[in-house]
Amino acid sequence: MSDIDIRITGRAGRITLTRPQALNAMTYDMCLAIEAALDDWAGNDAVALVVIDAEGERAFCSGGDIAELYETGTRGDYAYGRRFWADEYRLNNKIFGYDKPVVSFMQGFTMGGGVGIGCHGSHRVVGESSQIAMPECGIGLVPDVGGTLILARAPGRLGEYLGTTATRLGPDDAIFAGFADVFLPEASWPEVIAKLETTGDPAEIKGETPPPGSLRDQLAEIDRHFSGADLEAVLDSLQTADTGFAKDTLKKLSRVSPLSAACTIEIIHRLRDTGPTMATALDLEYRFTYRAMEDGDFLEGIRAAIIDKDRNPRWQHAGGQVPPAAISHMLQPLGADAVKL
Repeated sequence: MSDIDIRITGRAGRITLTRPQALNAMTYDMCLAIEAALDDWAGNDAVALVVIDAEGERAFCSGGDIAELYETGTRGDYAYGRRFWADEYRLNNKIFGYDKPVVSFMQGFTMGGGVGIGCHGSHRVVGESSQIAMPECGIGLVPDVGGTLILARAPGRLGEYLGTTATRLGPDDAIFAGFADVFLPEASWPEVIAKLETTGDPAEIKGETPPPGSLRDQLAEIDRHFSGADLEAVLDSLQTADTGFAKDTLKKLSRVSPLSAACTIEIIHRLRDTGPTMATALDLEYRFTYRAMEDGDFLEGIRAAIIDKDRNPRWQHAGGQVPPAAISHMLQPLGADAVKL
């Protein structure tokens, strides 16, 4: 497949995304190919670890390739999207629970679906260009691909902030928030990967201190404003604060789907209250994505951002006051249609 290069080199199972012209966006076929490789290597003693990387300087993986999701959804065909998300989430869960080390090297943009393949392994490497984000609320989804698990485990109320505002994380902030483990200058990556291929030992990864980020200094203010029970409480808190952070955060929240932001906060609260697990995170995420085309803002979000590019989405509940019944509907159990991992 021209979009992805899967092979065994030395002791390493190697997966390289090869769509740099498309910022290595994940297609459905790429998702299935990665899962098949992981299944093949699980019982292969010659493969000691898995290394996932990507071609190009701009992105490890900018997200899922959503063109076909939009095309099928606007025809009223919701089955394709539901199948895509279900299969993708199964892969995310497989990476998270894989019995062998999974090492990812994430340069440039790692967003959405890229988080799903890059941020659930055992050794997650970032470099000076790394920018990690969960921007789904801006297109009418919720952070998914298991991203809500990371958000629920993040320090303080950082998860609610990152999940609703799509704030991009440089290497230090990504490590602080739990999306990455190790900083290595990108010039050293080829040498480190070669050692991994030779030895099959993740101890070859020796991290360095990244340039300092900003989240640690902002955490107290993030906690103050995002400690409320719901989106409305968060907005009320921010609107009463005359600070640069509050104004910037309100601007970010004004761009996202209120329904998505409200459901994101609810999912993170549920996960944190019950003790976050990957299975629960993916189950809650799939409840939303299963309904996102038919009842959510997903198709309108894609229209405004990708198709017409007018950046003027007509969101439901545009004032930010999302009825509890709307949140409950999007997150109610799916019964026999629940995601199967």
